Amino acid sequence: MSADKPKPYTDEQVQAKIHELGLTGWTLEDGWLRRKFSTDGWPTTLMLVNAIGYLCEAAWHHADLSVTWGKVWCKLKTHSAGGITDKDFALARKIEDVALWRPEPGGPLEGTPNKFVHSK
Repeated sequence: MSADKPKPYTDEQVQAKIHELGLTGWTLEDGWLRRKFSTDGWPTTLMLVNAIGYLCEAAWHHADLSVTWGKVWCKLKTHSAGGITDKDFALARKIEDVALWRPEPGGPLEGTPNKFVHSK
């Protein structure tokens, strides 16, 4: 781990970085990088929470999560820097890539026939 404290982005820089990285659905709110995921129900919500939790633990950078039956709210901020840093953007990008991944139609992975596996 680096001993250097990461430098937080300004609000304007956060907005620009969200756009630059194509983080559709992510917003700046109250000093946090936030996203609400809607799911088809409890089983998908739990799978999403576990996927996000796994990514956070692997990255050693932990999101704040709020969970209900069909929704997961994810908040990111680098507490040690007092704001949003590259760590938050890197983790948000990885969460997007994993949480919204689906098998390609006609590909070797057919996906589950169960309707409770969709988040957006």
